Amino acid sequence: MAVAADSYTEEAYHLAYKSGLTNVLNALERDQIKPEKVLLISSTTVYGNTTGHVDETTLATPNSFSGKITLESEAILHARYADTSTNSIVLRLAGIYGPGRTRLIDLVRNQTAVIPDSPRMTNRIHRDDAAAAAVHLLTVPNPSDLYLGVDEHPVDLGEVLRFLAHEMTYDEPPTGSVSNARGGDKHCSNTRLKDSGFQFAFPSYIEGYRSLLAGIGTRHP
Repeated sequence: MAVAADSYTEEAYHLAYKSGLTNVLNALERDQIKPEKVLLISSTTVYGNTTGHVDETTLATPNSFSGKITLESEAILHARYADTSTNSIVLRLAGIYGPGRTRLIDLVRNQTAVIPDSPRMTNRIHRDDAAAAAVHLLTVPNPSDLYLGVDEHPVDLGEVLRFLAHEMTYDEPPTGSVSNARGGDKHCSNTRLKDSGFQFAFPSYIEGYRSLLAGIGTRHP
């Protein structure tokens, strides 16, 4: 299940991630549907301002309403299928980019990008790899209950912005103070996902953004 709030408000997140998820699970139960696996798309935002190495064993400590509600939705899913034959799986995705998700490209193109004056590790995954990972995990025998969905190359944000500017033949963005509103300075690990047999089409931001800049891929509504 991939639920999404229609706005960045606590009410919208509650309706989508808790009420919406509960309604779907209730409908399955009402219709006596017992799925083999149920996968929920979650987010690395549940780690809040955690810094350093992050994997599936890292304690989730959300510091925003979105992270807290997302973590609560994971608990709802796991509780519903505890002690049943259904595998409940959570896939925590990092920053998704791809067709229709071009925030960093837009910042560089609009010349509003700023390279943080201190290194800031970021994690991302191409939209197509995120979708493929979800499908893959639904086919894995005896899956774990939690996976991180991030590409092979956690990277300093400044490096990504410099790369995009070079690829688009813009001047390098200036360096300055940048709010860390998205939280943390994490180096997320995809070892568990890779060990499940998943292979990335876009193992790093380089392949992914070059594909995006070349106009490859279709934006879905």
